[in-house]
Order: sequence, then C-alpha cells, then structure tokens
Amino acid sequence: MVNERTGFSLWLDFIERDHLKSDFPKMVEEGVVNGATSNPAIFAAAIETSPAYAKQLESLKNHEPKAKYEALATEDIRTAARVLLPLYEAGRDGYVSIEVDPFLCDDTEGSVEEGARLHREIGMPNVMVKIPATEAGYGAMRELMARGIDVNATLIFSPMQALKTLDAMEEGLKIWRATGDGGELRGVLSVFVSRFDRLLDKELESKGLAPGRLGIMNAAGIYNLVESRGDKALRTLFASTGVKGEAYEADYYIKELMAPHSVNTAPLATIEAFLKDVDHRPRLPIDGEAIAQYFRRVEDAGIEMNAVYERLMREGLDAFKKAFADLLAHLE
Repeated sequence: MVNERTGFSLWLDFIERDHLKSDFPKMVEEGVVNGATSNPAIFAAAIETSPAYAKQLESLKNHEPKAKYEALATEDIRTAARVLLPLYEAGRDGYVSIEVDPFLCDDTEGSVEEGARLHREIGMPNVMVKIPATEAGYGAMRELMARGIDVNATLIFSPMQALKTLDAMEEGLKIWRATGDGGELRGVLSVFVSRFDRLLDKELESKGLAPGRLGIMNAAGIYNLVESRGDKALRTLFASTGVKGEAYEADYYIKELMAPHSVNTAPLATIEAFLKDVDHRPRLPIDGEAIAQYFRRVEDAGIEMNAVYERLMREGLDAFKKAFADLLAHLE
C-alpha cells in the first residue's frame, strides 16, 4: 500500500487501454497505487495484443507508423493522467510517465523537442517525460526541467549515472525556480534492480556470495546518494522490480526496497502479491559502509562493476529500441 507517513509510493508499471478504464481507477481509488509508468516495451505489448486499439487504429490507417504510435500512446497517457489528477492536485503524486523515442538516446535536441511536444499534446500537468540516463540525456533532462516539465530519468544502473542525473536535474530546477511560475516540479531517478541479479546470481553464488542482493545493494547505494543531496523534489524510483521465474517471492524487490521518500514501480502481478503480504516495514536506508563492504566482496570475487553497468545499460537501451522498432513494424 502507499504509505504517506513514510513517503513511500507505489506506481503501476503497466499501461493498457481497457485496464485504464476499468481496474486502474479502482486501484487508485482504493489507495493501492498513486502513479503509473510506461516504456516502449509496455506499449508494444499492449498495442500488439489488445483489441482495445482497433477502432482508433482504423481511423489512423493513412498515418505513418510513428504518428500512429504517438496518437495511441498519448491518448492512453492522457486517460491515466485524468484518473490520477485528483491525487496530483492533493499533493499525493498522481504522475504518469511517457518515454521519448529510444532512438533519440544520443540526441539531446531531439529528445527535448519530442519530450516537450508530447507533454504539450497530452495537455495534462501530471505527466512526466522519461529520458534515458545517457550523456545526451542529461542535457535533455536539464532543459526539460528548466522549462517546467517533470522528468523521469530512466535506465539508471550506476552511481555515476545517478550523480550526473542529479546534477542535470538540480541545474534544471534552479533555472525553473528562478524564472518559472513557481509551480510544483518533480524529478525521479529510475534505478533498475532485478537485471543485476538475473545476470550475476549464479556467478556470485558459485563464489560464496548470496544471490538476490547485488541489485538491492546497488539500488540502496544510489538511494543514499539521492537522499544526501537533500532536494525533496527529487526521489529515487526503483524500477525493474518484477521477478522472473520462481527464484524469489513475487514481491521480493518491493519489500526489500521499502524506503522513505521513494517510489517503486512494479507490474500488476507483483503489486497483487505485495498486497497479500503484511510486512511492509521500511528496509532502507542501508548503512553506507555496509554497502561499500559488500561491493568490496563483489570486487574480490572478480566482478568488475563498471563493465556490468555498461553491459546492462547497453542491453536496456537495445531492448527498448527493439521493442519500439518491432511496434513500428507492426503498425506499418
């Protein structure tokens, strides 16, 4: 459940048109979630498999594939934003995120133009624009926030990415606070978690280290970094928190990352499992020295974390690009 006392928020990492009109409003009304996120893979799965898009697609048959996608996606995000608007107006999050074209990941100007355009076309104040944490992305985050647009920095794996994101967001916030209209502005840093364990669990276990901890300890360290900066407008968002297979309980990554002043975005099945659990105590923060000692053991086991960070970032971008390219092909 959303815990307003500690400042923990739970967002739904799922968008599909029929769900937005039926179950999602119930989840919001009952206080189960107070936000939502999307990405190219989520939209691809929804548009390619759900019959809910057939009527609008027929009306768009003479449009280019990307224009079709944007029309479908912006309508869904607008619907979600309307459901969440009362929470936003009450200061209880109420955000929904839409990601820019992943092929713009190395194009600052293109990311800013598309992010601002999508935000304008959706026309709702509680929409966050998702920008990957690449070198070009940092500049886009800064500029969008300077324009008063809430940003969700995505595909963060390393502490260095988090630091560069914080710098960019703080610069954008500073400009906005000096020149904007004084309205609320927020940023979240989406730290990916489970992919570390799927990649390295077996290797770490073979070397005497417990499985299922690398992603959590990495995320805990980044959470400490964000909190140390002290700007309440910026929060850690724990992403990639669904469990693949049966290695851990379905809600493992939500429970292990319960933290004040944080967000966890999770798939529907993961949230349903979390609701059945009664133990919702905060598990973070973890002491910085304990995190440092853990990573020294990882290093001693022969794991080079910089190489891991680079690999996971590359694979994450490639996965989003492939999902988006496959979707555009489907919409031809």
